[in-house]
Amino acid sequence: MSDNGKTFVGAQRSIHRELSTFLKEAASDIAGKYTVHGLSWQFIPPYAPHMGGLWEAAVKSFKTHFNKVAGNHKFTFEEFTTLLIRIEAVLNSRPLSPLSQDPSDLQPLTPGHFLRGAPLVSLPEPNAENLYLPNKWQKLKVLHHQFSTRWKTEYLQELHKRHKWKGKEPNIAVEDLVVIKEDSLPPNDWRLGRIVKLYPGPDQNVRVADIRTQKGIITRNIAKLCLLPPPPSTMDA
Repeated sequence: MSDNGKTFVGAQRSIHRELSTFLKEAASDIAGKYTVHGLSWQFIPPYAPHMGGLWEAAVKSFKTHFNKVAGNHKFTFEEFTTLLIRIEAVLNSRPLSPLSQDPSDLQPLTPGHFLRGAPLVSLPEPNAENLYLPNKWQKLKVLHHQFSTRWKTEYLQELHKRHKWKGKEPNIAVEDLVVIKEDSLPPNDWRLGRIVKLYPGPDQNVRVADIRTQKGIITRNIAKLCLLPPPPSTMDA
């Protein structure tokens, strides 16, 4: 689903034209197999960008942080493409919800699962402070890390919004999957864990919890934890 940009409309026409040509030229058994794989491209009404709020907000967030991080730099086409692809991987690595209801599963559902059926991974890199800015390749790494730090902070703040205390909010629960706020993580890495023990205060509000991570049990204040929304099947039940 997209807006009515000329490139999107042209791509939709091209895909349908090529698929139609393929089905006409292919043998009947192959045509029968691929007919069910048609692509349904939906457009929002013209001149109504507010109806695409989810992706428009993502585009705005990207543009804001990219301008702050790389607005004063000049790139060749190859450098610019490389940086955008690395940033794209950061955005598509973000955790959306638990991948399963198995309490031993620490993997979240990410946009990467919809793109390639698995989370996006990258090779480990040194922190941006240890990179050499005049080197062109390392300069791209520095900008990549700086963008990642800014954007991750904003995304986790959206997951962990703080509202004025007008009513009682439910406590986190054992087996909830949470994102743990940590600085200096690689761009595509997110530290996740499952709640295993809660420490309620005298008012029965939980402020500290034990979390099981891949490196063992850790204790954190709930201000450092961002609860992932449950999968749709759980919310519908």
